[in-house]
Amino acid sequence: MKDNVKGGALTEVTFFILLALHTPRHGYAIMQFIEEKTGGRLVLGAGSLYGALNTLTEKKWIEPCGDSRGRTKECRITAEGRAIAQKELCRLRDLVNTASEIMEEQS
Repeated sequence: MKDNVKGGALTEVTFFILLALHTPRHGYAIMQFIEEKTGGRLVLGAGSLYGALNTLTEKKWIEPCGDSRGRTKECRITAEGRAIAQKELCRLRDLVNTASEIMEEQS
């Protein structure tokens, strides 16, 4: 997972995981959320997802929550993770606005 935090750019997978965890979810629910929200364009395997969750937990962008006694462990986004996701949303909006201006000039 190559996220460029200095430049503000997140991978699409990281961004969608952060979006998914605005509501506490376990791994399978995160995979379903991402597949549904992207119309099947992004489909995560368990290995990729759990590797990403470990990395995001280490970065303190997400944290475990709820009862962790069972096999399914829920996670949620942290305040830092929300700030990172908000920054990415602003970056993407700027990107779309710039691209739209350029493409409209060429029409």
